[in-house]
Amino acid sequence: MPALFFVATYLKENYPYIILGALVLAGLFFAWSLSSIFLPVLLALILAYVLNPVVSWLEGKRVPRVVAILLVMAGIVIGCVGVFAFFGGSIQDELAAVQINLPDYANRLYGLIPEKVKVYLEIETSEKLYRQVDRILNELRGISFDIVREAYAFVKTAFSSTLGFILTVIGYFITPVYLYYFLADLPHFKEGLLKLVPERSREWVTGLGSEIDGVLAAFVRGQLSVCAILAVLYSIGLSLIDIDLAIVIGSLSGILFIIPYVGTIFGIVVSMVMAFLKFHDLLHPLLCLGWFLIVQAIEGAVITPAIVGNRVGLHPVVAIIALFIGGQWFGIFGLLLAVPVAAVLKVFLRHFTEWYLTTSFYRGT
Repeated sequence: MPALFFVATYLKENYPYIILGALVLAGLFFAWSLSSIFLPVLLALILAYVLNPVVSWLEGKRVPRVVAILLVMAGIVIGCVGVFAFFGGSIQDELAAVQINLPDYANRLYGLIPEKVKVYLEIETSEKLYRQVDRILNELRGISFDIVREAYAFVKTAFSSTLGFILTVIGYFITPVYLYYFLADLPHFKEGLLKLVPERSREWVTGLGSEIDGVLAAFVRGQLSVCAILAVLYSIGLSLIDIDLAIVIGSLSGILFIIPYVGTIFGIVVSMVMAFLKFHDLLHPLLCLGWFLIVQAIEGAVITPAIVGNRVGLHPVVAIIALFIGGQWFGIFGLLLAVPVAAVLKVFLRHFTEWYLTTSFYRGT
């Protein structure tokens, strides 16, 4: 009975917010059921949230909002072209070096294969290995035209019979259009939502929104900055160790750090394998491991506290569990959104706890 009384009290005092929450959940479920169409919209919303502070800053400098949006979007395009041009040249040079060392890598890998595995695969000698590879290549050449023909038929059928597929492709191409209108209408959207809130609750809702905005800003904008810094540090260290594909591995490790722990694990494993294949010793793999551990320590002690701060404040165990749940339910997008969603839920849980401690049920009155 006390539990029912508590639930009834909570429903009576907060039924408008419960209805609003139910509508939001229903909208999210509807969007998820049409995820192929709504994913470009979601991507544009995330980009609008990330870029809105820059647009607002330019608007504060008396730049018209439309002009500010166009300047920001043009800056993004120029920045992406510059980054791709820089990394394209570096990656091309690294791939050329790997191609030169590829026979040595193959021989070292062949030496690491256990004899029983070689017998099972019928590659007991290098000559047999080359014959097997040549046979596989000939078979691939024979079926390549069939694969191309089947792929062409599949794409042709998809485009001719599946309107949703065509709409999805078009949706990704017009993502910049979504982004422009979201940035242009974001202030009006916030004002419209706030008008729907009763005046007696606007102060509380505004405070809650500011707190959620702080959490999301700390993770999204801060985590992107942390990823960029880590990509540079990883690339510098691996280049000094002189392993092949240092910039590629370092950059990918930094980018994948947007999902906590994934980038670090990827970088450690791949860099140690590449170091062992090139130098065939334990010193260089250990140097790669040591560099990642040093950068990780700097990230935890200096970089993240300085950029992200303690606003997210998730316990590492909670973050790991959130990643597993997000990945299990929603795949790669679940991994990307698991930590910020968990941080937002923590904000709601804290407010719910504060309300619960003031209830007559808790106080026993």
